[in-house]
Amino acid sequence: MSETSPAAPASLTQEEAAARAAAISVDRYDIALDLTGLLGGETLTSISTITFSAAPGTSTFVDCVAEVSAATLNGTALDLSTLDADRIPLPDLAATNTLVVTASQSDTSSSEGVLRTVDPTDDNVYVWTSFEPDDARRLWACFDQPDLKAVHAFTVTAPEQWTVLSNSAPAGVTDAAKGARVWAFEDTPPLSTYVVVVNAGPFVEVRAERGGYDLGLYARQSLRTQLERDTDDILRVTEHGLAWYGTRFGLPFPQRRYDQIFVPDMGGAMENWGAVTHSDAFLYRTAPTHPERAERANVVLHEMAHMWFGDLVTMRWWDDLWLNEAFASWAAVWSSAALEEYSEAWAGIAVTEKIAAYNTDISPATHPIRGVVPSVDVAMANFDAITYAKGQSVLQQLCAYIGEDAYLAGLQAYFAEHAYGNTTLSDLMGAFGAAAGKDLSGWTTAWLDHEGTDLITLVGDTLTVTSPDGTVRPHQLEIASYAADGALLASTPVTIEGGSAKVDLPDAAAHLVNATDVTFAATRSDAASEAWLRDRSGLLPTTTARAVSVDNAWLSLLRGEIGGPDLVGHVLQILVRERSPQVVAPFLTLAERAAELWTAPEHVELMRSAVAAAAVGFTSDTDNRAEALRVLARHATSEDQFALVREAAADDIVLDWLLLARGAELGSYDAAAAEALMERDPDPEAWVWALLARAAGPEPAAKEEAWQVAMVERRLPHSDAGYQLPNAFWRPGQQDVLAPYAGRYLESIAAIQGGGLLNYGLQTRFYPATAGEEVIGAVEASLAGGALVPFVHRSLVARLDTHRRQLAARAR
Repeated sequence: MSETSPAAPASLTQEEAAARAAAISVDRYDIALDLTGLLGGETLTSISTITFSAAPGTSTFVDCVAEVSAATLNGTALDLSTLDADRIPLPDLAATNTLVVTASQSDTSSSEGVLRTVDPTDDNVYVWTSFEPDDARRLWACFDQPDLKAVHAFTVTAPEQWTVLSNSAPAGVTDAAKGARVWAFEDTPPLSTYVVVVNAGPFVEVRAERGGYDLGLYARQSLRTQLERDTDDILRVTEHGLAWYGTRFGLPFPQRRYDQIFVPDMGGAMENWGAVTHSDAFLYRTAPTHPERAERANVVLHEMAHMWFGDLVTMRWWDDLWLNEAFASWAAVWSSAALEEYSEAWAGIAVTEKIAAYNTDISPATHPIRGVVPSVDVAMANFDAITYAKGQSVLQQLCAYIGEDAYLAGLQAYFAEHAYGNTTLSDLMGAFGAAAGKDLSGWTTAWLDHEGTDLITLVGDTLTVTSPDGTVRPHQLEIASYAADGALLASTPVTIEGGSAKVDLPDAAAHLVNATDVTFAATRSDAASEAWLRDRSGLLPTTTARAVSVDNAWLSLLRGEIGGPDLVGHVLQILVRERSPQVVAPFLTLAERAAELWTAPEHVELMRSAVAAAAVGFTSDTDNRAEALRVLARHATSEDQFALVREAAADDIVLDWLLLARGAELGSYDAAAAEALMERDPDPEAWVWALLARAAGPEPAAKEEAWQVAMVERRLPHSDAGYQLPNAFWRPGQQDVLAPYAGRYLESIAAIQGGGLLNYGLQTRFYPATAGEEVIGAVEASLAGGALVPFVHRSLVARLDTHRRQLAARAR
């Protein structure tokens, strides 16, 4: 970059993107990368050769957030002193143009488009890239916007011991001088810049032929055992997904090779065409529990759905790219539910992701699913529970509203017409409407362009919909009617248009509105039904109905109608009979949360004891045992409970770490046991578990150590222990030692200035959730200061709203 370039790269505006797309058409990228400098250093170099067409005489710019050493346009050197805002001006274009830019990037440790990681167990170096929304420009020159698709051809020089992976199969691997090899990859189809990828390192490799595809799995050497343990499960889900989507979308995935690379310190997964990159946290360090396998299956199928919706057909701009995530979230659960062991996947989503969406949607951080996105940095603030989970639920409602046959017919027509192109929301909704024979314009506006959660109320024979802003949304749902013993008497389908509908229901002990959970709304039945559901929801005959009752109870907690102990009691009376592994762990988690954060301080330990007692009841249940033991380890109080967990820890080392953390919280941290555990734990991130165990106690030095790692040095990895550390840090009853950290939290998040989509959020998780009223003013002042980047600002708004609701519940 030139000396006049700003410290932060410019965020592309929608206006600029539209003007550039009108001015040029990109044919291909030929990108040569040299990764040899990353074996022992921090720098990679790139030579990006871009072939593109333009109206003769026009001008535009190319993006490059790297140190540019040379640039030529049609053979003429460009003046590098003209670089501004990490953009290279391209004046006086010809009809056909060739741009060649040589650049280097040394910021390879902050997850800004690329991360170089050194495995602490064996010093092996791994490199992964992830470019959503606009981080390809950090590694090479490109027109970094989703509607300028082009063929990509990569040639990568890397250390000889490394395997290099990209979107397509390697066309050839040749030796180069000085201990390096050159990997040349086949041309990709036309792709947006944000879904191309290069990953490299001395990976463990597994390849298999399944369902006509060449499937690859990769992980770092220190996780060989976990990869080999989980290979069959991952391949089974992958084969299922490729067949399921290919058949139902009317278009098989058009590339034979499909790789999945599990990499260190990634916050989630990324849908790179033909080479999905996953966090290796999904290679669970101990034998995965049923919920963990379900979570991984969901992620595998989510990223795979993007191959069609996002990669093959891509929305033109970020105001519509929310659809990528909403659709992939819907498709993942839909396809998961076709696997026998995950047949109740929708129920699990109801009490996890859907609750997260409700939390955000009733807060000041809510926003329409589709909104105005003037620039890329604003787009990233919108990638939240509204985009993913509410969007998923709204598509589920659309499927119910027009019928699955019409829904799939619309998708098939959409993919067939727009493959390898770019679209807008109207293209998709037009395809759905044509297949259903309905005008969906009003549906689209009501559901996608307005924020807030409807309340659907049953009084007598009338269903009434109340919207926070008066929006009249149509709803397709079912009302289930139950006898006193919980037997289903009738299921009544209802279409609500115009805000209300008459219903003909049988006499029953209780009616449950939205019993199959196909719409997104809070619901309330008549008083007698509500009383029965409050005390006897455990008798409901389906897992989904029981999940809906818990959702409604949680929404009552959010609205201040009940307190934390009421929610705990509601969940625990269901758990007396519930056995589905899709919901048992989420139910226990909600009860934990209500006990610790929504309960008056003097009653917290009593509620935690109740949760622990409920967990004991599942320790002899094969499908739920492992998760129940982890809950018990976090809340155990009696010697019998501790002994039960200790006995099980022989098969799950995570239990040992959780027991150490619980001991620390109770004032008896065992340093010798922690040291011994570090010696025998093969997890590359075992040091994070040790940090978590220390941080759970009230010792100031331990709190400060954890704070330095997570919030100052920011070297906390995206791992299971890393995600759990904030909860271990902010323990109830430790306010004396924790008091200074609320202000420090606000200072730390104010310093966050950016990062790719998969680098968001680890620090924001450290919100001082157990703090009292005293922090509210400071958080409000921080929000008013104008220093927070959009995604941090929106996250803090949502967390503050939840905190206020928690304080009100604690005061009940």
